[in-house]
Amino acid sequence: MSIHPLAVVSPHAELGNNVRIGPFCVVEAGVVLGDNCNLLGRVTIKSGTVLGKDNVVMEGAVLGGMPQHIHMPEHPGTTEIGNGNVFRENVTVHRALTAGHATRIGNCCLFMVNTHAAHDCIVHDNVVLTNNTMLGGHVEVGHRAYLGGGAAVHQFCRIGRLAMIGGLARVTQDVPPFVMLDGETAMVVGLNRVGLRRAGFSTTEMLDIKSAYRVIYRSGLMWQELLDTLRMEFVSGPAAEFAPFFSDGKRGFVQERRTPPGAIVRLRRDDADDTSFSLPEVEKKVG
Repeated sequence: MSIHPLAVVSPHAELGNNVRIGPFCVVEAGVVLGDNCNLLGRVTIKSGTVLGKDNVVMEGAVLGGMPQHIHMPEHPGTTEIGNGNVFRENVTVHRALTAGHATRIGNCCLFMVNTHAAHDCIVHDNVVLTNNTMLGGHVEVGHRAYLGGGAAVHQFCRIGRLAMIGGLARVTQDVPPFVMLDGETAMVVGLNRVGLRRAGFSTTEMLDIKSAYRVIYRSGLMWQELLDTLRMEFVSGPAAEFAPFFSDGKRGFVQERRTPPGAIVRLRRDDADDTSFSLPEVEKKVG
């Protein structure tokens, strides 16, 4: 264990093996730091915060701060952080609003410079938040989602796993799994094909996801018919995740950015077989 003489560490904090704490860091009472955690200079870890092992927290970050709320809670919740995360400079993560609840960060996430996760957020494993990304209260971000720089997510929104959010996007509704959002319009512009491929999805799985995407955004079905179709036609594999995601929504869902009528859209069945077609003018968005 290595604690810089200019750090302030409460005797009531619990430190694991090989923890390193740099100059001007503050570790408050009730904090738990797992094995091999590394706090660089000017890091503050607030009471009620638990970090797993192998986390790196860089200069100026504050983890477990009080919620930003008009009515400051007398008994706030906690902050629970998994293993192997990196919090870059000036990241802020706030504890839950009420006792018995927790803001939760999973494993192997990357919070880049100046990102913020508000109270009661749930961020799953392998998520990347690029510089200046902001998550409002009670936001949930699925596994391996990627949020571009300056994206802002409204409170209570959900972002599905392997979704990719463009830079500066303003997200005010739920984002389905596996899709991409354009930063300028904050609307769906297709599937996150690169992310799916890097995640090891098979060709069959990707084709099923594409078929489900067409049901959601291109079929023109009424809402209940759409849900029933997703449940009946996609009963296994990643595409089966769409039905429960849409069934649980409370804020509505991000719509597709439609191509002007008559425009040519290029679809790729695989890397060797490209097909183009014209979108019919009668296609309508799913409500």
